[in-house]
Amino acid sequence: MKSILIIGMGRFGRHLCKNLAELGNQIMIVDEVEENLEEMLPLVVSAKIGDCTNENVLKSLGIANFDLCFICIGTNFQSSLEITSLVKELGGRYIISKANRDIHAKFLLRNGADEVIYPDRDIAEKLAVRHSANHVFDYIELTDEYSIYEIPPLPQWVGKSLKESGIRNRHNISILGTKREGKAKLMPSPDYVIKGDEHLMAIGKKADIDRILKALK
Repeated sequence: MKSILIIGMGRFGRHLCKNLAELGNQIMIVDEVEENLEEMLPLVVSAKIGDCTNENVLKSLGIANFDLCFICIGTNFQSSLEITSLVKELGGRYIISKANRDIHAKFLLRNGADEVIYPDRDIAEKLAVRHSANHVFDYIELTDEYSIYEIPPLPQWVGKSLKESGIRNRHNISILGTKREGKAKLMPSPDYVIKGDEHLMAIGKKADIDRILKALK
């Protein structure tokens, strides 16, 4: 359980708050508009109405007491930048700021953000990957080079164990888990026998996964 401050209760801030609360974290939320806070009140330990570009408002929050500070302001970059800088100056331990563009991210990182997130870009990229390939059921980018793909097995893998199929040696990917009827099993042993009606959660380089996807066509 962590102590978390979320500044900005727009659509992304509210979704973030709900998910963090479900995981048992203690959350304080802040927004200029009272209506944006009302729905979240049962989920948080504290809520405050205020303009966080005002240093006195931020000082009243006890910034240094939070494990994480999320700056979820996407429509006004100037405000996001000012708040990120002030939160850092007031002792923010780890600051995560929302950005819409790469140039915004560069300024945020230079002015106090420890991490920058691009929720709109990330969702768009994930949807593009999923719907551009017929055999990708889910997709998670880990780095510029490596991603996790949920894909069906090649026909020649079915009925063989992970070790017998030679997936790792021949295709340069690793199987992190399997999914069948919506239920996932992680870290299968080398003796696990691949079934034709399941999906494989494979981690690897995009080029290596692309070769497998072409073979599935």
